[in-house]
Amino acid sequence: MGKVYVFDHPLIQHKLAYIRDINTGTKEFRELVDEVASLMAFEITRDMPLEEVEIQTPVSTAKVKMLSGKKVGIVPILRAGIGMVDGIIKLIPAAKVGHVGLYRDPETLKPVEYYAKMPSDLAERECIVVDPMLATGGSAIEAIHSIKKRGAVNIKFMCLIAAPEGVEALKEAHPDVDIYIAGLDEKLNEHGYIVPGLGDAGDRLFGTK
Repeated sequence: MGKVYVFDHPLIQHKLAYIRDINTGTKEFRELVDEVASLMAFEITRDMPLEEVEIQTPVSTAKVKMLSGKKVGIVPILRAGIGMVDGIIKLIPAAKVGHVGLYRDPETLKPVEYYAKMPSDLAERECIVVDPMLATGGSAIEAIHSIKKRGAVNIKFMCLIAAPEGVEALKEAHPDVDIYIAGLDEKLNEHGYIVPGLGDAGDRLFGTK
């Protein structure tokens, strides 16, 4: 059964406060999302396997620990998920990036995939699906279905803000996926927006309305 992690790190909470603030402009918003993604990546990689290797220091040889070659894939949900990718790649530069694009069908209100491009070796990678918001959970559920169809088996989901309704829906649809959240909010409103939330993450990242 997947676990839910809500980060209480002071730096994450401090930066998240500015991300939520309506007075934070596009440039600052983008930089803060990047920084919080890096801080979350630091935590999300805590259980990556290590192996002991021997190196030469300027003084002598030393047995040290290094990552044991576990491959990572980052899959942002277009378009807002792109804002979190660079922050993760700063810490894991060898990670490969896939993309999945979804739109909401105006009649069924269900997410529909319109684009997907993934690393060919997805099954060998620890996949981190990223999106700033987990509201109803529909997009995250469909994106994870998409990468499972393409072979992914080891999957984590990472977001800045989540509503309890979205967390429960994602847990039910994909009980094998761990969920990492910077801020767990109160609820969804009647329009499907997270309250208190941060508004529309894509619009705030890219300066659109």
